[in-house]
Amino acid sequence: MKLYCKVVALALCLGILLLLYLFVGNADEPPLKVAKGNRLAHVSTGPAADVAPALRARFRAVPPAAAEQEEGEAAQVSRREPRLHRKPGKRSAARGKFANVRRPKDQKPSTVQLSSPLPPWMHLAVVACGDRLEETLIMLKSAILFSNRKLKFHIFAEDSLKPEFERKLQDWPPSYTKKFEHNVYPIAFSVGNAQEWKKLFKPCAAQRLFLPMILKDVDSLLYVDTDVLFLRPIDDIWDFLRAFNSTQLAAMAPEHEIPKIGWYSRFARHPYYGMTGVNSGVMLMNLTRIRNAQFKNSMIPTGLTWEEMLYPLYQKYKNYITWGDQDLLNIIFSFNPGKGAEEEGISILHGNRGVYHDDKQPTFKALYEVIRDFSFEDNLFQSMYYPLQSKFLDTVHTLCGRIPQVFLKQIEITMKKIYENRVVIHIGANFRL
Repeated sequence: MKLYCKVVALALCLGILLLLYLFVGNADEPPLKVAKGNRLAHVSTGPAADVAPALRARFRAVPPAAAEQEEGEAAQVSRREPRLHRKPGKRSAARGKFANVRRPKDQKPSTVQLSSPLPPWMHLAVVACGDRLEETLIMLKSAILFSNRKLKFHIFAEDSLKPEFERKLQDWPPSYTKKFEHNVYPIAFSVGNAQEWKKLFKPCAAQRLFLPMILKDVDSLLYVDTDVLFLRPIDDIWDFLRAFNSTQLAAMAPEHEIPKIGWYSRFARHPYYGMTGVNSGVMLMNLTRIRNAQFKNSMIPTGLTWEEMLYPLYQKYKNYITWGDQDLLNIIFSFNPGKGAEEEGISILHGNRGVYHDDKQPTFKALYEVIRDFSFEDNLFQSMYYPLQSKFLDTVHTLCGRIPQVFLKQIEITMKKIYENRVVIHIGANFRL
């Protein structure tokens, strides 16, 4: 019995000592306050402050915001403790450590409203007269099929073609019409004799020379002839504008690859650009720079603006030019070589001299017909890529037909990107956890 009483007394003493230890050990801790509402209370304990001193150098406590203090009691965060809810984030570029985002005491929390940026328009210009309606529409179709950013079409056409352009473009499915806007302009020449300009080389071809004066609100644009087909996104060509230096204002392809057999190097009776001259069927232009530049010329010692120079230049060389406005562009850039940039490639197919409509170049004709017959809602691989492969088998007797991969490579790359954007990325976004 005496032993039993001793055991009970010892247990009571140990219990009292344990209670005293717990009470005295937590006596120096500040009382915890629980945040009202749905805010989480960040709890810190005394011993933990010495566990990882390296963390204290990287993390600082964020003081409660003024708005949170007005609503009521907020969670108390120990200045000695790392913020346990913070996840390892990006390193600060200045200090090489994890960045600490701190909110000023006098700043109230605000809801960030994201406004959608203006659409990154790409401007595409074309001139169509006579029987060029279908050819122009197929060119525009190839542009919209492969491009990523939105397009603005600037179509210069005879009055009789305007209703047809409006009707045909409106018939395209909504999934594609939302990707572009268009304006149809009348044929107009701001300087010189309009009838003389209209008959230069081909009907309305000289209109491209006047784009800087007519499209005064457009900074840059891509001009193409009606007989052009795009085999990759215009975005890739548009990005060349970023590569322009401070003096360059236009980019064109050379007229020929080999100077000895090029037309300009053999037959031209006027100045031309570089070794082979340039072709004006595809022109990437910074219109703002063209409007503001002073151009050297062979008429007067001082510079002239683009508009001041055009008609006098034509009057001087009109008996020596064969290719009309293209020859005038060669003359201009021959005196201003620092203002041009040459780019090559088969990303754009220029089917001049009517090769889309005869049998002289069956490979070109095959590309034109497949894009013409492609329905917007069809599958690109099944209704465009595979028919192209089949048609190219019938052209192996020609020089171009023996290298079909040159024509198909960019189309295949472009279609793969379109498939990834429309299917893989789109579906993946819908199935995120």
